[in-house]
Amino acid sequence: MKSIILIASLALIIGCTSTKNTQPTETTMDESSEAKEMIAKGFLMGTIKAYETEGNCPFVIEVAGETPYYLDPIDLDESFKQNDMKVWFTFFGLRMMNRCEKANPVKINEIKKRAE
Repeated sequence: MKSIILIASLALIIGCTSTKNTQPTETTMDESSEAKEMIAKGFLMGTIKAYETEGNCPFVIEVAGETPYYLDPIDLDESFKQNDMKVWFTFFGLRMMNRCEKANPVKINEIKKRAE
């Protein structure tokens, strides 16, 4: 009886021991530490989208999240006017009429290119 319990315990210990390497890669650690740092500073994660169709703003920022939403940066610097550019940014809303249907007008306080 003791030998069966000993064998079962040994099998359980060996079965629970994992040899899989679960340490994240260096880039993953850098990205997550960058994200934590930027979020702590008050930045939002976004992607710049370019549109050429009528009724849309030429450039909007898609704010990442469970339900993404769009912002219309009225003062976006020329160096950031690239489709699918990943950015960190801070902003404040403007009390003016929307220039396009799906995005609210905002003024950019600070914007930085995000590591991809």
